[in-house]
Amino acid sequence: MIEPKFNDAIFDLKNPETIKNHIAELQNKVSTPRETNGLFLVRPANKWIQEAMTRPIPKMLFSEFWFESEFCILFADTNLGKSILAVQIGDSISRGQYIPGFKFEAEKQPVLYFDFEMGDKQFEARYSKQFTNQYLFSPQFLRAEIDPESGLPDNFNNFEDFLNHSFEQSIIETGAKVLIIDNLTYLKNETERAKDALPLMKYLKALKNKYSLSILALAHTPKRDLSKPITRNDLQGSKMLINFCDSSFAIGESGQDKQLRYLKQIKARNTEILFDSENVISCQIYKPDNFLGFEFIGFSTEREHLKQITENEKSELESSVKNLLQFEPDISAYGIAKKLCPDENNFNSFKVKISRIVKRISNT
Repeated sequence: MIEPKFNDAIFDLKNPETIKNHIAELQNKVSTPRETNGLFLVRPANKWIQEAMTRPIPKMLFSEFWFESEFCILFADTNLGKSILAVQIGDSISRGQYIPGFKFEAEKQPVLYFDFEMGDKQFEARYSKQFTNQYLFSPQFLRAEIDPESGLPDNFNNFEDFLNHSFEQSIIETGAKVLIIDNLTYLKNETERAKDALPLMKYLKALKNKYSLSILALAHTPKRDLSKPITRNDLQGSKMLINFCDSSFAIGESGQDKQLRYLKQIKARNTEILFDSENVISCQIYKPDNFLGFEFIGFSTEREHLKQITENEKSELESSVKNLLQFEPDISAYGIAKKLCPDENNFNSFKVKISRIVKRISNT
């Protein structure tokens, strides 16, 4: 309840205008909802738009895959070039120059690349010509790695807290506006588990909002079936990670040519999804001189890159199922799948395939 309170030094209570103005003020307070309601900020929709209008329109950092002020996840299987592409994107942003075949709209800005994958000599090997004629990065491209001589200070309970503190301090001291994290699995253990992924994403989003950052985080996928399209379910901890990020894209390996890669958009908020399964970007990894990077080739469908299962492979699998059913008539489709599955990471999809074969054999 709002109670009128008067200060005789300020208000002349004998003046009717004083009483009228104070009543109007109280009515305004009653009619205007409080913005803070516990966890939520509640404002009229028009006020949200008016405040948003005062902030700059996000510009492309890497075509429609990643915009300014976004937290973006790039994921792929091991050895497909995540780090190679991430460094290339960071180099592009720090120079204010586009990568041929891709769009760049923003101004050049400092980039801080947290490298939890490679040592300095491995990094040099990628960006030199047999350890000579080293590539000259922009002074605005900063790389960070764990100091092997740094122990856990007494005022930190665990390494994770110390890592997070050092992470934030590096942002403050460098003034970086773009972060690239290579990769998520180092910052928190077991990101494929939702209970561990949630604190990680909250922490990164809090940093993004606090310092007005653009973040690109790299993540692994489990071993995947190259005959299947890439989906958000291929990302470790997919539901939790995908829900919290603003955008996401993936690198796929071509099943037709091991040298080819393709980029596919998985999630977008600042644009419609342009690079879906009907319009992926084909690339190849190249090193013409002293810089290892992705080379734009063109556009294609994802179907063109998927591994085709031959009729011979299909008949061999069906023959193996028939043999097992002949020697073990009571064996279930699940049991057959456990015996024949070549890769445990793809067991669920393989089990579905076996169930179809068993059903087909049973109906003949």
